[in-house]
Amino acid sequence: MNILVTGGAGFIGSHLIDRLLKEGFNVRTLDNLHRGKEANIKAHIESGRLTFFRKDIRYYEQIEPLFADIDMVYHLAAQSNVLGAVQDVDYSFNTNVVGTFNVLKACKKHGVKRLIFTSSREAYGEAQYLPVDEAHPLSSKNTYGASKVAGETYCRVFQNMGELEVVILRLANVYGERDFDRVIPIFLNNVLNNRDIHIYGGKQVIDFVSIEIVVEALVQSMDNPLAIKGPTNVGSGRGTTLFELAERIMKYTNSQSKIVVDPPRSAEVVKFTAQIERFKKIFKIKIPEDPLYYLPEMIARIKQSG
Repeated sequence: MNILVTGGAGFIGSHLIDRLLKEGFNVRTLDNLHRGKEANIKAHIESGRLTFFRKDIRYYEQIEPLFADIDMVYHLAAQSNVLGAVQDVDYSFNTNVVGTFNVLKACKKHGVKRLIFTSSREAYGEAQYLPVDEAHPLSSKNTYGASKVAGETYCRVFQNMGELEVVILRLANVYGERDFDRVIPIFLNNVLNNRDIHIYGGKQVIDFVSIEIVVEALVQSMDNPLAIKGPTNVGSGRGTTLFELAERIMKYTNSQSKIVVDPPRSAEVVKFTAQIERFKKIFKIKIPEDPLYYLPEMIARIKQSG
């Protein structure tokens, strides 16, 4: 099977490529390296097992030829940083909305069978109830969430027109190695450098899910007939406060850093926990009781690598 991954040099994309190549698939990827790092996939490129194109999904003419002979597309390319999307609305819109439309058009032109789209828990906005199921209203609190809602809408339109099968996965807060600007790597970088941990507001409750679980869900979405029946939350189903997260990171690193509470940031969703009953029905994936189960091992590897 020939697979194209957009955003393959990024945090999630590079882990997905590791798995796809291990499974023996033919993989090509495109990334504009705005957030992705070529170092994440360099070994695969140099081995000749992965074909990499530095292209930008904002420009249809750049990416359209890359969809020739492709059976399946994983569409991960996005401005995926919430604050970055708020600060640069034009780039966020053109990447997450126009770029997604361009990917869908290219899929249609070249007869791609299935597209797997990574949406976000940010699509829901502030939770009206917890845990949040897939029927919860989509009332985004920021431009990133709004762009993901728009992307989902275009995906459904193309599917409803019979152009291709579409899987929509609404990811909770994903953590793992190679991430660099979300809350866990920020906290970890601070404690490893003896700096204070800053928490904005202090009321946050976050659903953390490991990269291992997310990649498994992406892979199992390939040929799952139930996955195309509607969006699916991908999370742990459990909430973790930022104070608990900070305390555990300090414990695992023997840090003496202090926790500092700053004023809240208006663009951030305060509380989210995913309802994952649909996830459990569709995927054969065991969710650990502890959402941060993989955190100690991740920290140990990061400390070992320097």
